[in-house]
Amino acid sequence: MSDHAAHPATSVVALGRPPKTPGEALNAPITLTSTYVGSRSPEPEDRVYARFSNPSWEPLEEAIAALEGSDLAAISYASGMATVAAAFSLVPVGGVAVVPGASYNGTIGLARELQADGLFALREVDPTNLEETIATFEGADLVWLESPTNPLLDVLDLPTLITAAKSAGAFVVVDNTFSTPLRQRPLELGADLVVHSATKFIAGHSDVLLGISVAADPKVRDRLLGKRALQGSIAGPFEAWLTLRGLRTLAVRLDRAEASAGELAARLESRPEVSRVRYPGLPGDPGHQLAVAQLDGFGAMVSIELAGGAEAAERFVEALRVFTPATSLGGVESLAERRRRLPSEPKAVPESLVRLSIGIEHVEDLWADLEAALTASGGA
Repeated sequence: MSDHAAHPATSVVALGRPPKTPGEALNAPITLTSTYVGSRSPEPEDRVYARFSNPSWEPLEEAIAALEGSDLAAISYASGMATVAAAFSLVPVGGVAVVPGASYNGTIGLARELQADGLFALREVDPTNLEETIATFEGADLVWLESPTNPLLDVLDLPTLITAAKSAGAFVVVDNTFSTPLRQRPLELGADLVVHSATKFIAGHSDVLLGISVAADPKVRDRLLGKRALQGSIAGPFEAWLTLRGLRTLAVRLDRAEASAGELAARLESRPEVSRVRYPGLPGDPGHQLAVAQLDGFGAMVSIELAGGAEAAERFVEALRVFTPATSLGGVESLAERRRRLPSEPKAVPESLVRLSIGIEHVEDLWADLEAALTASGGA
């Protein structure tokens, strides 16, 4: 047998499948049950109730863990936010959490709510300012990092931040939704927990709500498993099956979308209606050098700021025809959204910023749509 390590593009196709037995199914089945037949002398590995385990979760959890470089199976949840909530539940009551103020709005919104409820103290930071951010780690119980950030697409110095946080005794969580394990593996950099909204790139077809976490320490995984069972934030078996099905094409979807994103970002830079293009693949982007050093690709997300302000940004989104105006990202279809239209969006996000999730349509059709919408936005 060859010792050759499979490329991730091969792994996403191969992982999480049953043994290759003649006459048996190639794909893992969906198990729709709430109840398992009991035994008079149950063994520890026996299934007891479907809130504790379901064979439909396990192939997906094993596949994501392997892609993230962990020997421990991942944990699937009912949504990305259920995953975020589970991670925050690791902060002791009265403890301290350090969270970027311009994180995904659900993440920072939940952190602020937990602080308001008196569960922990929150320190909001700008993680692109290394010195000031590292100074907040002293006495922190948990440090939350997100890179590239959503929706500003800042690339953080993860090795430096993770090392500093661990030296201060903090537990480090990294949201890897934008990069996926095909572009970045934070556990290899020392993170304690990686979280994904698998709703996005991993499932990839805008038809699933599902979250995933991957822990580095078996004790942390066991603790999270216990909490998931008691709190009931479990993934549905059909959703887990759909997510694994979507994972099969992640490499080709991401490669196609990323190539288009890079081309579109370069073209958008030349348009007078656009005051700034945020994309780490651009040589002039502030995070470009970090992205080159840390990532295996620049991703399929592009954010732009319209020179004409919020109204121009709204006109731009309304004029799009191939792009769909919608909240979410990572699907096969291209989406666009002025993020500050959402009351929950952090104030650090510019009013004129439009987040573009690049799909797998032909790049020239996407460009024609963007070009026409920019013209319709009313100019600079």
